[in-house]
Amino acid sequence: MVCKRGCRKKVAVQGGYGSFHEIAARKYFFNEKIGLVDCHTFEELFEAISKKEADCAVMAIENSVAGSLLSNYALVKNSGMNISGEVYLKIVQNLIALPGQCMKDIKVIYSHPMAILQCRKFLDPLREKGVEIVETIDTALSAKYIRDKKVRGAAALASEVAAGMYQLEVIAESVESNSRNYTRFLVVEPADAAEKNINSDKASICFSLPHKVGSLSQVLSVLAYYGINLTKIQSLPIVGKEWEYFFYLDLLFEDYSMYKKALSAISPLIDQLQVLGEYISGKMPADMPE
Repeated sequence: MVCKRGCRKKVAVQGGYGSFHEIAARKYFFNEKIGLVDCHTFEELFEAISKKEADCAVMAIENSVAGSLLSNYALVKNSGMNISGEVYLKIVQNLIALPGQCMKDIKVIYSHPMAILQCRKFLDPLREKGVEIVETIDTALSAKYIRDKKVRGAAALASEVAAGMYQLEVIAESVESNSRNYTRFLVVEPADAAEKNINSDKASICFSLPHKVGSLSQVLSVLAYYGINLTKIQSLPIVGKEWEYFFYLDLLFEDYSMYKKALSAISPLIDQLQVLGEYISGKMPADMPE
């Protein structure tokens, strides 16, 4: 893990320099001086914070094309960390390789599984022609590997930033299957470092439910009654309790007091309520559908 010297805030990101996580972190902390703590896995993000190697982390949680990163929900819940913000980023994937190469030279393509899912329409015809698609731990690290090892005949799916950083050339631009390709990132920090923001208009919570008919619909009806907008619901199985689930919800509200009343009202209906964070909702890109 590396952090630039002299930084005021150390931000852990998966993939490090040139990754979409770095771009998201710099977008969120646009008015602050930050240093990156580069991590290979999402688990390392939380370890970096626990060991005080980082002040906070920026972590992808869902993509508009490839879906949710399910394991990251459990990581947040089990870490005891607090969600203090979010940021949306339009993801533009490019095929990049060592200078002087073109499409007909490429025999293998490296990238993160989510990036590969985002580019299936571009990749499927190449697979049929015998091009090998290899999953790696990160888009930018794939680019770095090609640069460091000087691997000819290989390309990476990564950002234009990564191409410039690792002296690679873009041989195919914007190869994502859908131009409306966005990722939502969470900003996570220690619970004792989180400052209550009076302007919070969004919350992430999780809970389990009694195993009986209509239990979830009752909760949703109560939230609607209090004017709470449910923007996300995700279920994950409870390990050791077959066919029982934790539900992860993102709630958007205009009145904080009504949100608190809503939590009180659903408390008798649910088990193991955990507020993962209350924060200011992220601004969506201008071309992103609401």
